[in-house]
Amino acid sequence: MGLPDRGKAGPAPPSSRLAAYLEGLYRAYNRRCYVAPDPLQFLYDYPHPHAQEVVGLVASALAYGRVAQILRSVGAVLERMGDPLRFLELPCAEIAGAFGSIRHRFTSGREIGRLMVGVKRIREEFGSLGACFAACGRPDDPDLAPPLDRFLSRLAAAAEDPFPFLLPRPSRGSACKRPFLYLRWMVRRDQVDPGCWNGLPGPTGPLGPGGLLIPLDTHMAAIGRRLRAISTKGASLAAARRLTRFFAQIDPNDPVKYDFCLTRFGIREEMSLDHLHFPHHRRC
Repeated sequence: MGLPDRGKAGPAPPSSRLAAYLEGLYRAYNRRCYVAPDPLQFLYDYPHPHAQEVVGLVASALAYGRVAQILRSVGAVLERMGDPLRFLELPCAEIAGAFGSIRHRFTSGREIGRLMVGVKRIREEFGSLGACFAACGRPDDPDLAPPLDRFLSRLAAAAEDPFPFLLPRPSRGSACKRPFLYLRWMVRRDQVDPGCWNGLPGPTGPLGPGGLLIPLDTHMAAIGRRLRAISTKGASLAAARRLTRFFAQIDPNDPVKYDFCLTRFGIREEMSLDHLHFPHHRRC
């Protein structure tokens, strides 16, 4: 599975100096001690892969707004659930009404409850969220955006709620930062990303990180412009693909491996964007 070549010209190839610099960042900062404050930290409290995929969906879906509020909201939802897998054994009506007093900015407790009902039904049909995602793949998919779109559509249908904001879709042109962040957590496996879907059978072989796309938001887009890999100021699916193609020229089998270490700068208090000093690189 390779990334589609959209447009007449892709980003200029990274220089060897830039590639070495990015590898140095990965070795230095791709460690669990640099995760907090990040909603990913919640996944480490749940060793079972089926629990991790549920917790990861909650944590990524609510990963918008101020990070302190994100962590409070995710923590409140998970506290209400207790053991996620036992919680999902409850009747649908009880699950749907479990989060009525919780609200995270634009997301109501009702939406969270309906989302969990959808998760329950998907698990009953496929056995796990990962198995459902794997079943959404097709041999001609250029990357993981199309199966992600099908997966989110199935989840929304199972929940009987369109979730226009909570679950953005690639087919609508959105950069889908939160769903692609979820996929990074689920598919990549290293010191940071748990990768509980890594190796699941897909239509063309085991599920792996080669088809992932960068979780692009305004912060990562600013880094992409500094790398001269993209020129747009906004976040879109086209820009996410372009930036991913840039990183794929360094590691085509794992093009989003630098996402975590790069986004530490500007997120952690002691790591400013001013600390990034990219070697000279030609413009995109």
